[in-house]
Amino acid sequence: MGRRRGGATPNPGAGGIPPDLRHPNFPRLLTVPPTGDRTPAMTPSDRPTALITGASRGLGAALALALAPTHHVIAVARTAGGLEDLDDGIKAAGGSATLAPMDVTVDAAMRQLGRSIHDRWSRLDLWCHAAVHASPLSPTDHISSKDWNLSRKINVDAVLHLIGVLSPLLRGTEAGRAVFFDDPRAGLKFFGAYGATKAAQTALARSWRAESARIGPEVRILTPPPMPTATRARFFPGEDRGKLTPCSDAAALLLPDILRPGRALP
Repeated sequence: MGRRRGGATPNPGAGGIPPDLRHPNFPRLLTVPPTGDRTPAMTPSDRPTALITGASRGLGAALALALAPTHHVIAVARTAGGLEDLDDGIKAAGGSATLAPMDVTVDAAMRQLGRSIHDRWSRLDLWCHAAVHASPLSPTDHISSKDWNLSRKINVDAVLHLIGVLSPLLRGTEAGRAVFFDDPRAGLKFFGAYGATKAAQTALARSWRAESARIGPEVRILTPPPMPTATRARFFPGEDRGKLTPCSDAAALLLPDILRPGRALP
């Protein structure tokens, strides 16, 4: 797919970025409007908004592409190149995207993201969290502090902070919804760091789901089929990837449960 030579230029007005966050370490929201004959029937402001964290590859990218025909996609990932490739696919599908090359573990960047979404759309209709860190498989008594801390930071701490940032935005619409993806590895041998932190992430989501059942947002926890992702390849390097469900097929299988109407809140 084509690359934007020299990179696209962020629109400093689109994000409404607070002055104290205008720092090179915190990339601004990168707005990519539809152009020419690819303009969708609805403008980005008319479409529901869908934030995908971990959108540059794997299930996150597949979900962004699957949602593109009906939603304005806000794609967050650390790799700008992956986001540019994703944008090419979204535009080819007649959709529109806002690209945010950000690290979910940087609290100030996530606050900036939330503020930018609020200033531009005043709400968030859907959040799908697909960002994850797969630490090396290891006996529990050999897990390094570095691997443990990074697993905790990405799989647990970042999610807790994002829930706090995004919850008010998701409550800004009567059908606001957050979706998490479970991968139950807790208690399996050599999965100590990944299994524990992924289980902690799911526990946070379950608690939030129980707490918000009456007031919103709606929280859903889904379990994707085994997919040929980089995360799985790290765990099962010799596996026959041809027997796994392609990410695009997994996204298509999950989409009805993601978009299924829930109970309308008063």
